[in-house]
Amino acid sequence: MADGTTHGGADPIAVDEPDPRRWRILAVTLVVGFMTLLDVTVVNVAVPSIREGLDASAGTVQWVVSGYALTFGLVLVAGGHLGDAYGRRRIMTIGLIAFIVASAAVGLAPGAGWMIAARLAQGAAAGLLTPQNAGLIQELFTGPERGRAFGYFGLTVAVASGIGPVLGGGIIALAGTDLGWRLIFLVNVPIGLVALVAIRRLVPVPRGDADREHIDVVGALILGLTVVCLLYPLIAAESGERLPLLLVLAVLPLAVAFVRWERSVRARDRQPLLDVGMLSELPTYGSGIVIGTLYFAGFTGVFLTSSVWLQEVRDLSALQSGLLLTPFAVGAAITSTPAGRLVSRAGRLVTIGALVVIMVGFSAMAWMTPGQTDQALWWTFAPLLLFAGLGGGGVVAPNQTLTLQDVPPSVGGAAGGALQTGQRIGSALGTAALMTVYGLTASAHDGDTALRVSLLVSVVVLGLALAVAVGSHVQAGRREAAPD
Repeated sequence: MADGTTHGGADPIAVDEPDPRRWRILAVTLVVGFMTLLDVTVVNVAVPSIREGLDASAGTVQWVVSGYALTFGLVLVAGGHLGDAYGRRRIMTIGLIAFIVASAAVGLAPGAGWMIAARLAQGAAAGLLTPQNAGLIQELFTGPERGRAFGYFGLTVAVASGIGPVLGGGIIALAGTDLGWRLIFLVNVPIGLVALVAIRRLVPVPRGDADREHIDVVGALILGLTVVCLLYPLIAAESGERLPLLLVLAVLPLAVAFVRWERSVRARDRQPLLDVGMLSELPTYGSGIVIGTLYFAGFTGVFLTSSVWLQEVRDLSALQSGLLLTPFAVGAAITSTPAGRLVSRAGRLVTIGALVVIMVGFSAMAWMTPGQTDQALWWTFAPLLLFAGLGGGGVVAPNQTLTLQDVPPSVGGAAGGALQTGQRIGSALGTAALMTVYGLTASAHDGDTALRVSLLVSVVVLGLALAVAVGSHVQAGRREAAPD
């Protein structure tokens, strides 16, 4: 942290020395990140209980799931920029208080309308919190340590994504249908309060920087409209609405307008919401965003289509389905941290090898799983998902490290927010696409064929991510070989 920091009442840390509490700070922020990411998936298994408890329609309850993802993705870049401008501790404090209050409001909701509004607020609060992880890692760690830190972040992403259905199903099984779905959200309150105290005690406070106090409101509005026009039609389509798909036509003009506006802000020597010049000036940044978006588009939908197949075709319970899907998170947990350490030496080759592994795992699942007996799934589906997870753990952390390696820490939050926005958009696109493929194939043939086809579509999308990763590796080699 080039401008020095203070820690509550402590003396400033020397500018050339790493913060001695950096690993404890990271641990606290990862707990917060785990909560926000867990709430993306933990609610999936609770949808039937919520419908019954609030007497709501399927379309209404779908907004409980999708509304969180919408506002989450909407706020990420702006949240990262606010952290860059006003300090991570301040924005994390505001975001976590809002997340705690919104979680309590969801858990105590008397009706569906109240619950949807609270979930929208909860997603916005998560969007403030999540990019501060990347920003803090950029500020607190350098060199191989940064790769290790991102390795732990990748582990957090993998575990939160994989354990959500099991945790949600377990809470409902223990507490019952009526109370269980409420406890899924209320458990955030005590954990969040403990994390809030830790944030106030540990996360450093940067000195004020007048050059970064300008907030690019116009840029935030344009980017927000762009994200809404892309994500909202996908969410609406899941409920059977087709008219909102027309909003997709506005995405390209809005994206062009955003780039032009950000360039004009930079030309006036003001701080843009997102320095789009980094896409061309830092090759690893642009390619990393594309890889992350395609990767999340390729693998996220697999969990939803597999869960639907396991419950509707194989007639397994939500808890059984969650347990069968957990091996992916176990595999990712095994490889995330070693991959984070290895990336400082092997570079993009880590991502390339990891993508190959996950593609082989999903291809084998498409070939072997359909037609198996329910008992055989524990010896085919689960081990293959574990193998794919071993690859998945080697994608997120190394890609995050390489994407942000040349990004100045002063804009690390906004840059990390843009990367995670791409991941959220990729997740929404991939889930919608794979569920559409699954539904159409199931209608024309059967559930087993639908699962096989959706898995193969996932492999194709992951193949696109692999192609970009290989291209990035080749370009990096050429830059290293070129004379100075």
